[in-house]
Parts: sequence; structure tokens; C-alpha cells
Amino acid sequence: MARRTDPSEPDSSFSNGPLRLERDSLARYAWFVVGLLMPVALLNYLDRQLLASMKYSVMHDIPSVGTDANWGWMLGQFKWVYAILSPLGGYIADRVSRRYTICGSLFVWSAVTWWTGHVTTFDELLWARSLMGISEAFYIPAGLALIADYHRGATRSRAVGIHQMAIYCGVIIGGFGGYAADAPAIGWRLAFDICGVAGMVYALPLVMILRDSPDPNAAEGASRPSPLAVLRQLATNGSFILLVLYFTLPALAGWVVRDWMPAILKKRFEIEQGLAGVSAVVYLQIAAIVGATCGGMLADLWVRRQTRGRIYVSALGMCMIVPAIFGVGNAWSLAVAVGFLCLFGLGWGFFDCNNMPILAQVVPARMRATGYGIMNLVSISCGGLADWGFGILQDRQVPVNVIFGAFAGLAIVSIGIVLCIRPRTLE
Repeated sequence: MARRTDPSEPDSSFSNGPLRLERDSLARYAWFVVGLLMPVALLNYLDRQLLASMKYSVMHDIPSVGTDANWGWMLGQFKWVYAILSPLGGYIADRVSRRYTICGSLFVWSAVTWWTGHVTTFDELLWARSLMGISEAFYIPAGLALIADYHRGATRSRAVGIHQMAIYCGVIIGGFGGYAADAPAIGWRLAFDICGVAGMVYALPLVMILRDSPDPNAAEGASRPSPLAVLRQLATNGSFILLVLYFTLPALAGWVVRDWMPAILKKRFEIEQGLAGVSAVVYLQIAAIVGATCGGMLADLWVRRQTRGRIYVSALGMCMIVPAIFGVGNAWSLAVAVGFLCLFGLGWGFFDCNNMPILAQVVPARMRATGYGIMNLVSISCGGLADWGFGILQDRQVPVNVIFGAFAGLAIVSIGIVLCIRPRTLE
């Protein structure tokens, strides 16, 4: 049989895997998997974003939260727990089953989301966010790795981009949380109840419909490596180390924008909580949807001509993020701030839809979820520190433009880092 040269053509070992599907059927099911995971991704980020949009209502209802520093600590607590357990979640997905990892994670974090609506003290809120961090840590590495397993060659960035669009939609819906919290008929507690029940209900049919892809280890003719072997191979992979750094530096600004921007806009422009949440979230995420769509299509086209195509598209997105961060910190009106947030979202979409595809070019499939888990470990740990540090700096009245100027400088450094990555063809 002739060697396959078209990157968009499914690998022959795929069609001979446990699913026993013909090539066309497998291609259709690959997109069906993306559709099945989109509601999971939406709930994953909706449940996170709600708290940021409801900050003032939650702090009013739970007086023991007290200060912005405590609020930042609580936001950081979630991220640190999430980050520490992400490599474990990724390794379990690589070693055991992506399907069961995804469905189990969804059910548990949805149960914790429901419980969050019933906490009455700051300590209980900390516990709830920690438990949510534990459960959510298992989804993203497993979900993105499953998509990468099914989508090889010329559809990978688009598939990841479409999945990320669901994340942005979840953040958009969460951005309306301030209105829900202010509505007497709803309130912040009922909003958490509804989201929690929805996730638990969806997890039950999902576990019966979703299937693991044909074993990537079998496709590569490789055995399953031990945890130490995986860590050793990743730690000695220079391009993977650079990708971890590249994944981390822009995320410092990204987490602060996601978690603090509603409060920043409310305080800076003296607007109500609901309008601040919508202004901080909706336009940015719509722009991110456009960016993920365009960035995914452009990357899949570019990589067919040039192995570094996905890297160039991601770097192009970062070139949009740099002026956007600086502009948000220096905006003189709400409209200007929203405009720069839109530019940030567009660049973020280019960046976000290519991280897993770039990872797939530098590490083998059998350790892809673990690698993404490690990327989450470093990136989100630093993001938690950024959240906490931003709260402290706010209490000390440090100007927002100074803080965001520092974030813009880090984003400039990240452009040079990604251009140093050397991808190789693994499939």
C-alpha cells in the first residue's frame, strides 16, 4: 500500500481500530465527538465565570469574604488546586480512558457547582472552589486530547477551535451572571443550582454515547510508558518546555481579564454590576469565537504548506494581544475599553485554538493529555498568583495601567518564545 501523503486523509490504522468504522464514518464521528464535548466545555467555563460576574452579590451575602485580597485568594485557590491535579488528570486520560475521565469530571464538578449555591461562609466557599478545581482538572487535557486523537492532519486546529468556541460561549453566558444575581426571582444561589443540575443530567447520556478513539499507542506501535518515563521524555523535550512557557506568559493577563475585568469596569466607569459583567465578557468572547474560527482555518491551511504554520498563526494572535492588553489598562472610556477587549479576544482565539495542535507536533500521542496537563499546571498556578497579586495591588491602590503594562511586556517576550519552537511530524 502506498504511503499516505495527504495530511487530511485519515490514517489507515485508525480505520482498523476497535471502533470498526469505515473511513468516512470515522470522519463523521470525529466531528460528532466535537459536538458532544461542546456542552461539556460550555459548562466547564460557565461554572467558573459565574462567580467572577457575581462578585458583589456573593460578598454581600457572605460578609466573611471581607476584602479584595481574600476574593483574589479564593480565585487563586481554585487555580492552584486545578493546576496541581491537571497532570494527574492528563495521565489518567492517557493511561486509562479519555471517555470515563471526561464524564466523571463533568458529573463531579457539576455536583460541586450545585453545592456552591448553598455555602454560607468564606471557608465553605474556599472548600467548594477547591473541590471544583479537583474535578475540573480532569476535563480539558482529556477533552482536547480526544479531539486531537480523532482529528489528524488538516482538521485539527479547526476542531479544537470549534471546541474552544463552546468555552467562550460558556464565559459569555456566565458574564450575564451579574444580572441573574441582581434579579429577585433568581439570585446567585439559584443560578449555581441550575448549572449544577444541568451538568449532572448531561453526564449520564454522555458516558453511553461518547467513545474513546482507537488506541494511539497501538497506532504508534508503542507500549504505555510509566509516569517517570513520561516526565523524563517531556522534561528533555526543548520544544515542549518552550511551549509551556509560551502557554503561561499570556495567561497571566488572560486570567486577570477573565476574573477581574467586571469589577475593574464597574469601579473605573461607575456602572452597575450587570452592565460591567456583560461589557467585560460578552464582546471579548464573541471576538474570541471569530478568532478561533479564523485562526483554526488559517492554521490548517498554512500547516499544509509549512510545518510551522500553526506556530505562525499563534504568534500572529499574540501580536494582537500585546496592544490590546496595553490599551485596556489605559482606556479612557467604557467604549474604548470594550474595543481593546475585542482585539484581545480576537488574538486569544488565534492563540487558543493552536495550543493543542502545536503540542501534537512536538510530543507523541501517548503522552499528549499528560503534556497538556503539565502546561495547565504551570500556566494556571501562575494565573492563580496573578489573581491573588492583582487583588493585593488593588488594595494598595496600584494603578491598573501599570499592572497591565507589565502584562503586555510579558506577552512580547512570549512571541519570541513561540517562534523558537521546532515542530516535527509525528503522524
